Amino acid sequence: MEQKELQQIASHFQIEGNIVEVKPLGNGLINTTYMVVTEGDAPNYVLQNINVAIFPDVELLMNNIVAVTGHIRAKLEAAGTDDIDRKVLKFVPCQCGKFYYEHDGKFWRVMVFIPDTVSKSGVTPESSYIVGETFGDFQASLADIPAQLGESIKDFHNIEFRLQQLREAMEADKMGRLAETKDIADELMKRAEDMTRSERLFREGKLPKRICHCDTKVDNILFDKDENVLCVIDLDTVMPSFVFSDYGDFLRSAANTQPEDSADYDKIEFRMDIFKAFTEGYLKTARAFLTPIEIENLPYGATLFPYMQTVRFYADYLNGDTYYKIQYPEHNLVRTRNQLTLLQRAEAHIPEMEAFIKEQLA
Repeated sequence: MEQKELQQIASHFQIEGNIVEVKPLGNGLINTTYMVVTEGDAPNYVLQNINVAIFPDVELLMNNIVAVTGHIRAKLEAAGTDDIDRKVLKFVPCQCGKFYYEHDGKFWRVMVFIPDTVSKSGVTPESSYIVGETFGDFQASLADIPAQLGESIKDFHNIEFRLQQLREAMEADKMGRLAETKDIADELMKRAEDMTRSERLFREGKLPKRICHCDTKVDNILFDKDENVLCVIDLDTVMPSFVFSDYGDFLRSAANTQPEDSADYDKIEFRMDIFKAFTEGYLKTARAFLTPIEIENLPYGATLFPYMQTVRFYADYLNGDTYYKIQYPEHNLVRTRNQLTLLQRAEAHIPEMEAFIKEQLA
């Protein structure tokens, strides 16, 4: 996009200072991002083009984000926290008062750039503890949010919805792939009743929905140069869900000894060192608001997400690979067997998970 057009878009937001230039920032996979550089002592800003293919309801999306960041900011202010603008994202309204601007059918938003920060990636017990502690604190800070948030991605972590998609894929069997993979279908269906436990408990009024991040990883934490945690970022997927969305999804990816598309199934293990470090950090900050039934079902959460991802990969394989990008014809089948193996490995550790959680609460 031309510099003049980018500057014109940025000028529609209530930013301080004169714009010097707008330049690409980072390499995000979802939203296209730019740095808005201003003159003098005015802050710089982040300009993002919102991906409406993934987040079609921009109004709902931004209402969620503004409610969450506003609630966290109010708590930091009440606690007398120093340097608040580095510890929670600050979104800037456009001249019309909304927190997004539409230009030629595209939607844009602006937030204040936080300078002198670092990000991390990779999984270690040390980083897993930090992720658990940080996202437990994030959930805790939002446990009493008065605003009603919506789902920025509808049914994102709804296992009953995902199973319905799989049943439809099995019934259609568009590619004729069901017969040769019936062992996978059998493994998934025999677990279906237990794995939909969360949705049933919710309908019975026993399991609450919380405001969760739904993309729990160290990459989504901003650190200062001394490696102290500043704030949680990438808030597009923040929405009502079960705590398992942050707890189980992290473990699905972080505790697997192999990448999720590795065919070395015999090398797949569920890393209990990662589980223990993450769980210790998470319970340190989250136990204050978690109900007994949420704590009791954390091991279920650790198995729910490899199960859900197996369901999603397998449904896509049966449908002819229409959702996930593939590099070769059996790619989704390999992913399916990988996640099914991880599920089985995690299930074998459930007694050890339960014992460890009890230790942490003693």
